[in-house]
Amino acid sequence: MLHDPLNDAMITIRNAEAAGKHECLVRPASKLIGRVLKVMQEAAYIRSFELVEDGRGGIYRVGLGGTINSCGVIKPRFSVRRTDLERYEARYLPAQDFGVLILTTTEGVISQTQAKEIGVGGKLLAYVY
Repeated sequence: MLHDPLNDAMITIRNAEAAGKHECLVRPASKLIGRVLKVMQEAAYIRSFELVEDGRGGIYRVGLGGTINSCGVIKPRFSVRRTDLERYEARYLPAQDFGVLILTTTEGVISQTQAKEIGVGGKLLAYVY
């Protein structure tokens, strides 16, 4: 029984990276997982992803690039102001300008650098480095 599909997806990706695989399957598929994968692709942590319909919720086929050291979800999903983003970067990322925090905002699911440029805050979803 799945309690947190996003957490299961991030663990699947992290384990496949650690095992040296070139692709992994993330199931079940959801819009939130797809948007998080899109942010990871824009930040060049994954090569590609595609949705494969299997009639039971769908599967994401994720092409890995071998650049992920660690990834995971942030629980509880803290509300973050745009002025507090640097504090959470220091808490969840190993070094300055290394890694990505993924947030859900009124502008959609974006990285912390995009949130700083736009000037919005939101809720923390995940980290990747």
